[in-house]
Amino acid sequence: MPRMRKKSDLPEKTCPVCNRPFTWRKKWERDWENVRFCSDACRRKGKAEPRSTAA
Repeated sequence: MPRMRKKSDLPEKTCPVCNRPFTWRKKWERDWENVRFCSDACRRKGKAEPRSTAA
């Protein structure tokens, strides 16, 4: 049986909407590079708000 990894050893990203850190999940294993939001609620908010591009 494979050894379990500590949660502190998992990769982490910061959500651009709520600015909270979130860690890797098994569900995101194949698509971790493209995961940007921590939750569906943040994903909806991120798409609803137009992004401001600083010049």
